[in-house]
Amino acid sequence: RVPVTSNPAFWYATRASGIAAYVILSAVLCIGMSMGGKALSARWPRFSVEGIHRFGGLLVGALIAIHIATIAVDSFLPFSVLNLLVPFTSSYRPIWTGLGIAAAEILLALAVTNHYRKRLPYASWRKAHYANFAVWTLASVHGVMSGTDRSTWWLALIYGVCIASVVALLVWRFARLPVRSLGVVLA
Repeated sequence: RVPVTSNPAFWYATRASGIAAYVILSAVLCIGMSMGGKALSARWPRFSVEGIHRFGGLLVGALIAIHIATIAVDSFLPFSVLNLLVPFTSSYRPIWTGLGIAAAEILLALAVTNHYRKRLPYASWRKAHYANFAVWTLASVHGVMSGTDRSTWWLALIYGVCIASVVALLVWRFARLPVRSLGVVLA
């Protein structure tokens, strides 16, 4: 058992880091889709957009680490190390917290592939990079279903803006792809 304190500051840090990680993850995903669709590179130098995209990804990882660490030390909801590392083992909303843990673990695996990006074939790295959509989807469901503030108007607004932004860019991105690149065969 890890919990060491019930200081409300840890609860606030848990909430704030989780929400901030989700907002920045959504922004990073949107920037990535915009880069792929060449929307941003026409206005800003590509290296600056890639730098912001990479820094955002690192920031998401740091915020998730804070989210997990503050959950671990807060005694209000006792999570064991096993509960923090193995999805669906928590007694607190097990499905929804399990999806959050799975999202964090997939994100960690993606961080490893990003670290070795130059050693991997580009096509393999790019296919792995699409797992970010799974991370974002799992994080969305995790936050909406397990967050303590999930029923507040301001968080509903945040989730609504993030989800609408990602979905709108997905529609825009796929509308711009040639039919052949979607794997569709026309007879």
